[in-house]
Amino acid sequence: MRLENSFAVPASPERTWALLNDVPRVVPSMPGAELTEVVDATNWKATMHVKLGPIALQFATDVRREVADERALRTTLAIKARELKGRGGATATIESSLDADGSGTRVTIVTELQMQGAVAQYGRGVVPDVAGQLVDQFAANLAGQLRESDGSAVDAGGAEAAGDGQRGPGAASAAPVAVAPIGGLRLILRAIGRSLLRLLPKRRPK
Repeated sequence: MRLENSFAVPASPERTWALLNDVPRVVPSMPGAELTEVVDATNWKATMHVKLGPIALQFATDVRREVADERALRTTLAIKARELKGRGGATATIESSLDADGSGTRVTIVTELQMQGAVAQYGRGVVPDVAGQLVDQFAANLAGQLRESDGSAVDAGGAEAAGDGQRGPGAASAAPVAVAPIGGLRLILRAIGRSLLRLLPKRRPK
């Protein structure tokens, strides 16, 4: 399954690139995500929390950066996730590219996603709409980080913010202690509602 999403943030491509490539900082901006371990400069471990009504799902997730082309402002992450109670999993390749957009930056994310097991049954048919809403939340969180920053940590080009996320193997980022799970049922119901509205015949003006 191929998913394409884009959003704009109020920062230069250089600042946005620096933040997006600082994986320990950016993972907590993803809805339901919690960074648990920095393995090395290109590999991380995280937990994804998803709640589908009364069912709470947790995914152990391996994240690997495969491409970081600063000249082209393009980065690729490989994701492998497995549900901790054996209810399936997912693999994904996520390519992000940046383009100047007025005084800000447009981020385009192309995801190649494969789901297995019960997880595929839960999500099939509504994943594109749900993914779009999650990207909207991620974009808002990312923009918030860029607005709150005075630019010194990112624009200075220091090692901590500029790009390789090297904070020492085994050290997790300063993620929130309590991670709110993704409200999967709410998002899926909203997505189904939007799909149904598209199927309804449009009323002709009298």
